[in-house]
Amino acid sequence: MMQLLLLDTCAVIWMGENDALSDAAVAALDAANDRGEQVAISPISAWEIGMLAAKGKFASPLSPAAWFSRFVSGGNYALPVLSPEVLIDSSFLPGKPPNDPIDRIIIATARQHDLTLVTRDRRIIDYGSAGHVSVIEC
Repeated sequence: MMQLLLLDTCAVIWMGENDALSDAAVAALDAANDRGEQVAISPISAWEIGMLAAKGKFASPLSPAAWFSRFVSGGNYALPVLSPEVLIDSSFLPGKPPNDPIDRIIIATARQHDLTLVTRDRRIIDYGSAGHVSVIEC
C-alpha cells in the first residue's frame, strides 16, 4: 500500500544529521523515492528547529534557517501549506492527543493531507496506535 509521508521535526533533524532510522522508516522513504513522490515537511518544523537552536538544543555550524533550507533543497521534499484549517483542527483532534501544540499541528497536517507521520516521538506513536493518525516509527 502506498503511503505518502510527513516527517516529524525529530525525523528531519535525525535525517539531516545522518542518524540511523528504523528499517520501516527507511523502507517507506525508499519506496516514496522510488515512486518519485515528495515527502512532506510541515513549515512548523522550521520554527521548531529555530526554537531548539535558540534554547541551545540544536547545534549546527549553519544558522537554523540555512540548515533547514539546505535540508529541504537536498531531497525531494514538499512544504504543505500551513493553513488556518490545520491550525484550527489541531485544537480539535479526536481522542487524547499530545499536549504539545507543535505535535498537534503536525498531527493535524498529517490528518488533513492523509499522510503517514514518520516520528520517534512516543506520544505521537501512542496517539497513532489509538488509530487517530497513521505513524511509522523512525
